[in-house]
Amino acid sequence: MRLEDAQKVVIRPYITERTFEQIERENKLCFIVDDSASKTQIANAVEVLYEVEVRRVNTTRTLIGKKAFVRLTEESSAAELATKLGLV
Repeated sequence: MRLEDAQKVVIRPYITERTFEQIERENKLCFIVDDSASKTQIANAVEVLYEVEVRRVNTTRTLIGKKAFVRLTEESSAAELATKLGLV
């Protein structure tokens, strides 16, 4: 996936008290993503944009848009990425 395509899939990171706990306990990050994006596209986009390895993606549709909960592999740290993105 090209960088331009990845930027169209992942709109922005999303942080709440619940997602902050997921960063620490489950090595997960939450992103607002394009409504038409598949789980595979989301995983590829996150890997391209943030240079991490994705283990699993879960999605849900909400009033604010489609959210993707992205679990990273043990080699990739969600806490480090969140710090780099300025979320914590």
